[in-house]
Amino acid sequence: MTAVTGANTIPPEPVSAPAPGPRRGRMSLQIGLATMWLSLIVLLPLAAILLQSAKGGWAAFWAAVTSNAALESFRVTIGVSFGVAAVNAVAGLLVAWVLTRDDFPGKRLVDTVIDLPFALPTIVASLVMLALYGPHSPLGIQLQHTKWGIGVALLFVTLPFVVRSVQPVLIELDQEVEQAAASLGANGRTIFIKVVLPALLPALLSGAGLAFSRAIGEYGSVVLIGGAIPGETEVSSQWIRTLIENDDPTGAAAISIVLLSISFTVLFILRTVGSRAARREEQAQ
Repeated sequence: MTAVTGANTIPPEPVSAPAPGPRRGRMSLQIGLATMWLSLIVLLPLAAILLQSAKGGWAAFWAAVTSNAALESFRVTIGVSFGVAAVNAVAGLLVAWVLTRDDFPGKRLVDTVIDLPFALPTIVASLVMLALYGPHSPLGIQLQHTKWGIGVALLFVTLPFVVRSVQPVLIELDQEVEQAAASLGANGRTIFIKVVLPALLPALLSGAGLAFSRAIGEYGSVVLIGGAIPGETEVSSQWIRTLIENDDPTGAAAISIVLLSISFTVLFILRTVGSRAARREEQAQ
């Protein structure tokens, strides 16, 4: 009997791995197109406004951003915008919670109305605020030419940012963890603070940051209700408009750079805090 040796077996043909060339080429093309589009839509306009603000040199830039009118507009804009972002963080979380966790008649209608400020022209929002809180207010509340009027208008146009940032996270949140905490004796407040809020914090901070950034540069919704009273209700976007009308585009560009820097800094800080909170939540799980 002849033994069958391993030499007589036919080894399987090696399977060749797919060439990485085409995939790498597609990725490079996609990255190139994305970078080009970002440059055309975002980076080039930012570079243009930066160059415009630098035309008069550092002395002109500093004089423009430290004038009394500019500082007063910054004070009004930043103060009201921070207040609006804080209020919308709470109110937006509440609205998102109701839309996600509760069922009630007209829920789809309410969910659609949340996005209305995105579609409504901002000048129309200002007209609505003026009709509702102006001198002939049907509610008997007169907020025209006040910071409260500006705040209400900004609350209206920035509410969707927080709601739409938090809502998807609430939908995906595992409620079994909440039920397990309840079975261990935790009350509703403890469950929300210890279980729900840490998971929502990154999205909540992101939405609040977007609301702040929108509020800090808003013009149309406050132009009628605010009145642009220097030192009282004139926001920075209205001061920019005044500078342009007075043939000072360099000063207007300088104010714009300050607003962009503030908005970017706040967004960066909130995103960083949110990312760290998300990492801690993942490690805890």
